[in-house]
Amino acid sequence: MPATKILSAAELGECRERVEREGGKLVFTNGCFDILHYGHAYLLQFAREQGDLLVLGLNSAASVRRYKGPDRPLVPEDQRSYMLSLYPFVDLIVLFDDDDPSALIAAVRPDV
Repeated sequence: MPATKILSAAELGECRERVEREGGKLVFTNGCFDILHYGHAYLLQFAREQGDLLVLGLNSAASVRRYKGPDRPLVPEDQRSYMLSLYPFVDLIVLFDDDDPSALIAAVRPDV
């Protein structure tokens, strides 16, 4: 596991390879997580239970603005990523700037 949970999509390769070598399942989910609440924690914990490594795609501030409007995000991306990294069931976080996560999903190649 890397020293930090927050990686670039390019840095995920080694983690993906390790999970494959060990016969595990890589799980992916994504979202803005602008205002963390119970539903977010429940979703992330449930997602982690589906496999051996949970990769969380986190919308960048620019992506959130395009998706939710000019007054969002309420919480800057560095603070959102830090707060999410504190959850023990979130293994890795990757910020993405696209309007949808399809390119990131293709790069991550999750099992779930």
